[in-house]
Amino acid sequence: MHTKIAKTIIPKVIIGSVVTSLALSGLLNTNSTGKVEAASASSISFSKFLKDNAANRTLKTIHGIHTVTNLSSTVVLVNKQRNLPANYIPQDLVVPNIPFSFSGSSPKKQMRKIAANALENLFAAAKKDGIDLKAVSGYRSYATQKAIFQRNASIKGEAVANKTSAHPGQSEHQTGLTMDISSASVGYALEQSFGNTKEGKWLKANAPKYGFIIRYGKDQEKITGYSYEPWHVRYVGVYIAGEISKRHLTLEEYLGQS
Repeated sequence: MHTKIAKTIIPKVIIGSVVTSLALSGLLNTNSTGKVEAASASSISFSKFLKDNAANRTLKTIHGIHTVTNLSSTVVLVNKQRNLPANYIPQDLVVPNIPFSFSGSSPKKQMRKIAANALENLFAAAKKDGIDLKAVSGYRSYATQKAIFQRNASIKGEAVANKTSAHPGQSEHQTGLTMDISSASVGYALEQSFGNTKEGKWLKANAPKYGFIIRYGKDQEKITGYSYEPWHVRYVGVYIAGEISKRHLTLEEYLGQS
């Protein structure tokens, strides 16, 4: 349990849920009535958090487009059926203090602050374990994603492009909670072979400890709508990332059960 890290990068409601789980499993001293009551209250808050962010509660139709309503949530669900508004820009974008595969300033170095802090901890752990990772692409605006998709569609055709590239408004990168990560072993490319490298395997095994999931897992294409992307990590918080990883779920499935 990375207690110190958890307190800095996840919401208090999620910390409370972890405390409650430990108490119920007998791993936490619950002789103090105050501690038990606090844990119970936090558990209730976490349950409300999940309920409020459930997939069927966070969508409305605006001008014929299915649009998500919990834009600032760490578990906002964005996919081919759930769009972000074209004018949405996270208000707390920062550049994490980690190595990138390119030099100079760029918006794609940015992430939301909570995710950036978590990614710094993830990269520090990788370095300690002798794993050399570099960040490739984080935040993208609606306009940037539109240009990327149009370019890919012109080269591959729209149907093929949409298996690996999102339409504008349907990209997790616009949330500021995502970063593409790679390594020198694949020339810092974003390709599926990264998943077979020692760096890719380390990332998959350790990302949940710091609040991240491999968003588009292998054999999950029918649910996520996208091909396997071992480089694409998405911040959801330590507890939820652990649950999704342990139960081999997609974010769609996890929030669909909430």
